Amino acid sequence: MESNFNDISSWIDCLSKTKIPVLKSTARELARLKEDENKLSARAIALVVINDPFMIFQILSYSQKNKGRNQLQDLIQVEQAILMMGTNAFFTKLPTDLLVEDLLKSNLVALTNLLRLIKRAHRAAHFAADWAALHKDLHAEEVRIAALLHDLSEMLMWCFAPDKMNTIVSIQHADKSLRSKNVQMDVLGFKLIDLQKELIEAFQLPPLLSQLINEESLNEHRVKNVMFAVNLARHSANGWDDAALPDDYRDIAEFLRVDVDRAKHIIGVPDPSA
Repeated sequence: MESNFNDISSWIDCLSKTKIPVLKSTARELARLKEDENKLSARAIALVVINDPFMIFQILSYSQKNKGRNQLQDLIQVEQAILMMGTNAFFTKLPTDLLVEDLLKSNLVALTNLLRLIKRAHRAAHFAADWAALHKDLHAEEVRIAALLHDLSEMLMWCFAPDKMNTIVSIQHADKSLRSKNVQMDVLGFKLIDLQKELIEAFQLPPLLSQLINEESLNEHRVKNVMFAVNLARHSANGWDDAALPDDYRDIAEFLRVDVDRAKHIIGVPDPSA
């Protein structure tokens, strides 16, 4: 499926009516859990879906749209959201019959790029949670989920507009001086970060999630955590010799209140002399 809309409102309308896919591994593991009632619990389900940004997106959207009258807090922690909806509702309301790998089976380049992006999101989530723990953040899981879903709009576009996304990658590989947002405007007709903002509102995701991935709020401590983690994951994905990494190290060192060498040790930067 390749949709050719060039405006955000059309995409939001399309995605609101379209079934969101999940990763094949998620569907497989959830099917195994469902067959074994002795192992079935909110915790067991959460341990499976926590690695799938598409499923997390659906869980948070469903729980936010179906909040009980006595639920005063927005849920951004996956296990709590599953606990509130119940395991029966989880399997009934959030089917896993549409798979990412099936959706993109005729476009393996797009599938490869999407899986790389998801892997990068996992790294960002790991960094964010690690630093939140160092800062004794009692809600580190919220920061982790925010980092994991930071590039959700890009993930969805890889699913539903793979040819356009392949074009963006080709253009940027040909000219690395081009800004990503400018290329997105030329090819898609909008910036992915703007689609992300509209997605969060349209799918009624927790407002806290929007706050944590808002690049305009970098003076807020937890937003810095998410942004620095996302930047580090993106730049290190190009190799540990990426030119942008020294700036990342300085930002992270200041954020963690340590020197740069200590920050690099915490991050796990490989020793070039080893």
